[in-house]
Amino acid sequence: MTPTALRTPEARFANLPDFPYAPHYVEDLPGYEGLRMARVDEGPSTGAPTFLCLHGQPTWSYLYRKMIPVFAAAGARVVAPDLFGFGRSDKPLEEPAYTFSFHRDSLLALIRHLDLRDVTLVVQDWGGVLGLTLPVEPDIAPRISRLLVMNTGLAVGVPISEGFEAWRAYNAGQDDLAVGTLLARSEPSLSAAEAAAYDAPFPDRSYKAGVRRFPELVMTRPDMDGVDVSRAAARFWNKEWHGPTFMAIGLRDPVLGAPVMHRLAALINGCPEPLVLEQAGHFTQEHGERIAIAALAAFSAAAS
Repeated sequence: MTPTALRTPEARFANLPDFPYAPHYVEDLPGYEGLRMARVDEGPSTGAPTFLCLHGQPTWSYLYRKMIPVFAAAGARVVAPDLFGFGRSDKPLEEPAYTFSFHRDSLLALIRHLDLRDVTLVVQDWGGVLGLTLPVEPDIAPRISRLLVMNTGLAVGVPISEGFEAWRAYNAGQDDLAVGTLLARSEPSLSAAEAAAYDAPFPDRSYKAGVRRFPELVMTRPDMDGVDVSRAAARFWNKEWHGPTFMAIGLRDPVLGAPVMHRLAALINGCPEPLVLEQAGHFTQEHGERIAIAALAAFSAAAS
């Protein structure tokens, strides 16, 4: 049964700074009929490597505006979807509609629908909690060629960090989270217009069920939805992954900062020394041009 959902008016997305990308919509994802998912989709539609850029909470594909042009200029296809509940995608009204499996299955459906291949998986925050589990599926693993990972982790049914628990408690107390204010506090270099772009998907609190729900879904207990597949993903990245990896860490992140990321680096087979960004907070993509350029250079060196 398709959940009742809201759709943010297109006028909310007019004249966003440094984000000229036309939205692409899909309304017939298997299992999600009646819900519209939006994505940025730049570059060649076939025959080129693809950068699949997955955002987290409470952001949307706007977060990748500094990385998309770098990847596209290299001749790649760049696909940056908005998860349901975020960005230009439809937003189910009821919080229980949002589950780990609801989101993960939608990403699997999108990859299959678009038949994405030779994929660089680009992940941060919930983009990693979800995205790092995708190669567990036998038909998805051969599609993933490279990994670019920023301030995220695998949630395998154990506590993540004190910082995360503090964030979960804070979010639970925010019925109408001030998204743009949060981003500006994490990344002080944001202009007022950029901070406002993060508020664009949410005309009022009724559009924020997904924002409220996400931190409660992070699997910090062994009985939670997604633990088994996340543990399988940990085995995949440790034992089965042999592709090139690039990691960037925003050191000012109190939630998923250096300790969490170094544990993830130790888990991922062949993960090289991370790029450390001393001025970056949780939303590492705000420093994305530097990250994207360095990642492309690393991937090129690995291929030679």
